[in-house]
Amino acid sequence: MTKRKPADMSFRSWIDAQIEEARQEGLFDDLPGAGRPQASLREAEDPLWWAKSLVRREKLEAVPPALEIRRKVERFRLALRAYRSEAALRDAVALLNDEIRALNRTTVSGPPTSQAVLDPTEVLQSWREALAGQAAKSDMEEA
Repeated sequence: MTKRKPADMSFRSWIDAQIEEARQEGLFDDLPGAGRPQASLREAEDPLWWAKSLVRREKLEAVPPALEIRRKVERFRLALRAYRSEAALRDAVALLNDEIRALNRTTVSGPPTSQAVLDPTEVLQSWREALAGQAAKSDMEEA
């Protein structure tokens, strides 16, 4: 049953009395985060605190599509050695180029997209060089 505020008490006094009673009963003992600074107090000055906490809590990435495609191309270039055949690499380049074209055609928010499609011949040359370098490295390790 909830307690009602006595008529002769102010709201502030009544609330303070309830808090003190709960403290004496130990209801505030062993709370999560006890003894540590509250992050929300530091964020109170930031007008976008709620958006930033939502992004953190939901583990969202707020990256515009134009930047995300650049990241994807960079990751693709770094992972060239993972492809074991020219056909698989050509297929991957074709898919990535389709995605780049679609993004260049449709993006309306964020920075403009300026990612050029990948040249399959250039990518294949880089792949061959990476594999040749990997083979040379393994030959040196065996010797």
